[in-house]
Amino acid sequence: MATTGELIKADAMEEKGERARMASFIGAMAIADLVKSTLGPKGMDKILQSTGRGHSVTVTNDGATILKSLHVDNPAAKVLVDISKVQDDEVGDGTTSVVVLAGELLREAEKLVALKIHPMTIIAGYRMAAEAARSALEAAVRDNRDDFEKFRSDLVNIAMTTLSSKILSQDKVHFANLAVDAVLRLKGSSNMEAIQIIKKCGGALKDSFLDEGFILDKKIGVGQPKRIENAKILVANTAMDTDKVKIYGARVRVDSMSKVADIEAAEKIKMRNKVDKIIGHGINCFVNRQLIYNYPEELFADAGIMAIEHADFDGIERLALVTGGEITSTFNDPENVKLGHCKLIEEIMIGEDKLIHFSGVAMGRACTIVLRGASSHVLDEAERSLHDALCVLVQTVQDSRVIWGGGWPEFLMSRRVEELGRKTPGKKSLAIDAFATALRAIPTIIADNAGLDSADLVSQLRAAHSADGCRSGIDIISGKVGDMEKLGIYEAFKVKQAVLMSATEASEMILRVDEIIKCAPRQREDRM
Repeated sequence: MATTGELIKADAMEEKGERARMASFIGAMAIADLVKSTLGPKGMDKILQSTGRGHSVTVTNDGATILKSLHVDNPAAKVLVDISKVQDDEVGDGTTSVVVLAGELLREAEKLVALKIHPMTIIAGYRMAAEAARSALEAAVRDNRDDFEKFRSDLVNIAMTTLSSKILSQDKVHFANLAVDAVLRLKGSSNMEAIQIIKKCGGALKDSFLDEGFILDKKIGVGQPKRIENAKILVANTAMDTDKVKIYGARVRVDSMSKVADIEAAEKIKMRNKVDKIIGHGINCFVNRQLIYNYPEELFADAGIMAIEHADFDGIERLALVTGGEITSTFNDPENVKLGHCKLIEEIMIGEDKLIHFSGVAMGRACTIVLRGASSHVLDEAERSLHDALCVLVQTVQDSRVIWGGGWPEFLMSRRVEELGRKTPGKKSLAIDAFATALRAIPTIIADNAGLDSADLVSQLRAAHSADGCRSGIDIISGKVGDMEKLGIYEAFKVKQAVLMSATEASEMILRVDEIIKCAPRQREDRM
């Protein structure tokens, strides 16, 4: 009878049973250990250097960004990279926590597997524990949706908690208010496209500001009006550089220079007709994705129309969205073209650069956050941090349930899970207790990263949480147990729930593995 080894190709690798499980556990735990030093307000950053041209450098402590940049070979580690990416897309924050929690669940599962407990028993226990933890969290949420003042302060606190572990932690009050103002302008919509972030080197991080309206990072053409009120904007993606002879792959034979001049004149007439059609839309501002050559630019200036060329694609898509226009490529049917509208277009200066500011746009929700900072690396990390905060706030506006942070949810959940473990007969109870231990690992790591005595803090917190209605968590600044409500450390329920469920499901998936088969690498044919 043929064995599997004889069935698969010669260079394919196969690991079975205990070895496959060990490889999965070790890979997943290594990934968790890699990012766990970035967890919490005192977490450290990592420098990532690419192998591509220019060896670009990224400085970050965002779990998803770190893991996305790694080329991981271990299949189980790839599962953790994936859950961190999904967490980032889904709720924006908790990307490190989800990986660390999954790693800790597998660390505990490894001990249980060593005690000869079947992985399916562990999975069943984890399922029960995760459900108990989720219902404990759900029972303890607060919801201030009906009281706007309280809800806004909840949002500011959530933003400050999210930003406290990032580069913006020193100015977190300023940035939390910026983010909350931007999200509240959306009036409950989840369309993040309406919030634009522009990065400009120079100044300090605290010089960043929120501006209502839209800013386009371009200059206005020569000899054109620098300020337009009640603007009608045509946003286009069309070639405006055909006034030169451009005939590729074809040969034109002429017997005199005057014929060349005729061809150029014909091109110019074609261009003039196109410009006349555009002017016929009754506009006073023309924004084009492509270049606008000197001749059409001159025609627009004569007609008193502001022409903006080479606006990047992201820029014009967003401009069309916020001004209520559509991107147009043909101009034969002016009635059916949707123009954009705004009250005022003017040129502004930010640092050394001139930009175009559109204020009073049709979509009143639009706004722009201008980030200032010492270098491009600082600005990139500030943008990632602010994006995380904005995502969490958008989710909280939709699901307004709020919980306290600072390790409070983990202890609340672990207490409920331990109670369940005491009531559950059989080997499942060991898995349920292991789940509670894994939950307590997150506050332990947060305390360790801050250089505090985690064993002492965690045991104090555990004792404090034995009473109902306890609000205690870790106060990193004073290094003691503190009241989370007084300290204003709040988190969004949706983020915590996503962390809990994703980590449990990922660890289950890795636990189920009993064989890893790696395909044989493709052989290169010898061309000699």
